[in-house]
Amino acid sequence: MAGLQVAGVTIRRGGRAIVADARLSAPAGKVTGLVGPNGAGKSTLISAIVGIEQPEAGALTFEGADLVSMSRRARAAISAYVEQSASTEERLSVADVVALGRIPHISAWTAGLGPDDEALVARALKQVDMADFATRQFNTLSGGEQQRVHIARALAQEPKLLVLDEPTSHLDIRAQLQVLRILGGLAKAGGTVLLALHDLNLALRFCDWLVVLHAGRVVAEGPPIEVLGEDLLAEVYGVHARLIQGPSGPVIAYEGTI
Repeated sequence: MAGLQVAGVTIRRGGRAIVADARLSAPAGKVTGLVGPNGAGKSTLISAIVGIEQPEAGALTFEGADLVSMSRRARAAISAYVEQSASTEERLSVADVVALGRIPHISAWTAGLGPDDEALVARALKQVDMADFATRQFNTLSGGEQQRVHIARALAQEPKLLVLDEPTSHLDIRAQLQVLRILGGLAKAGGTVLLALHDLNLALRFCDWLVVLHAGRVVAEGPPIEVLGEDLLAEVYGVHARLIQGPSGPVIAYEGTI
């Protein structure tokens, strides 16, 4: 199966396995959601996938290439990462922050961005409705606006693999829907998209593939409608819930805690 493959990844901290023998796929051409309760290990697993953390065991491959042994520059040329929350005190304009996404594709001997790079930056800003903010100082923006700029930076990077940790957490409803539709478009164009999500109804609506992490282990994987059953929701999340048919498709109706 093309795309991202995680095989037997284990990550320990303080002698405790935060992620234990994780095995999952994020297929090319699909939006894959990584879900699970707080403390399940989602962010830790993502940190290994993007090269921030070194796994104790296991393999991470993308399109057959070993991500663990890949250099940082080589990895940045094919993948982009959007953190849950990232800020800077540097006095950079919004356009400057988005332009950082072009660095992996620019020769060390090239002075600044070329016309094609500038066009990609402008297009990315337009995609997230931030074109009017291009000259604003990044550190003056709200948390939600900063998150949209970081997503634009990742889009400008033109990644084959895009990994996002809770990209909708600081966004209003309109921006959440907009970003998730953009990610769906990237996947339909052949990209591999992996994102951690808390909102299971967003995952149900916008993800093509779902991986459920619980206590550091992958406990389910597959199409969202098949994965998010009543038994799993009870076991993993400790809630009584059921799938019902809504106007735009199936939704999870929560009925109480266990």
